[in-house]
Amino acid sequence: MSSSQGKIRVGVGGWTFEPWRGVFFPDKLQHARELEYASRQLTTIEINGTYYRTQSPAVFAKWRDETPDGFVFTVKALRFCTNRRILAEAKESVGKFLSSGLVELGPKLGPILWQFAPTKRFDPDDFDAFLTLLPREQNGVRLRHAVEVRHDSFAVPEFVELARKHHAAIVYAASDSFPEIPDPTADFIYARLQGTREEVETGYTPDELGHWAKVARTWAEGGEPDGLPRVGRDAAPRTPRDVFLFVISGAKVRNPAAAKALIERIQAAG
Repeated sequence: MSSSQGKIRVGVGGWTFEPWRGVFFPDKLQHARELEYASRQLTTIEINGTYYRTQSPAVFAKWRDETPDGFVFTVKALRFCTNRRILAEAKESVGKFLSSGLVELGPKLGPILWQFAPTKRFDPDDFDAFLTLLPREQNGVRLRHAVEVRHDSFAVPEFVELARKHHAAIVYAASDSFPEIPDPTADFIYARLQGTREEVETGYTPDELGHWAKVARTWAEGGEPDGLPRVGRDAAPRTPRDVFLFVISGAKVRNPAAAKALIERIQAAG
């Protein structure tokens, strides 16, 4: 990969899903080895279980040790941090979550995903206060933050400017249900593709896979992809960015195949 572009990583959400057994996972693979296998087929995985309950440092260390060098996890933040009326009051919950042990992932810790309910509306002052609570490091480990907002009130230039102020990435959701905000606002891109179809073996058609591979390369090179209208007033500085792209939701049984097909296309393009 050229030094003029960031690293592109492609994966799925989680690794424990019964319908993947015999489709993505080989027959008779021990369940305890599913992460070991998945992390050698994909280049990132979004940990979703941390949204519902915290994990111990020992669990994070175990996940770190089961995956190869260069593999990166992203971690969905605990829902008690984001599912609240006043976000400015989340300091204690945010602190407890960040100190729960996720830094045990070390260099395999990618961005932290802060997901908000579809009913959560944009309140500039309160959201500013929340983003102020998110530190840039924890115990010497760099922290990167991505925010997934799912109410149309966020699709305004003021939100883009606020995210840039705090160096937080706005999650790009390729979905008919949520606002699409493709503007780069950090030194990385976080995208969630949510349109796989079960009747297509690779989840997306070859043309669709080609489209998303091109979008990912454009982001990695620091550009803004054609066909994704900017929400903010100004373009972001053109600088290489790492890209975390997840095939998630949609026809979940097809998501690993779609992710693998995207990885192959991106690697073939050099």
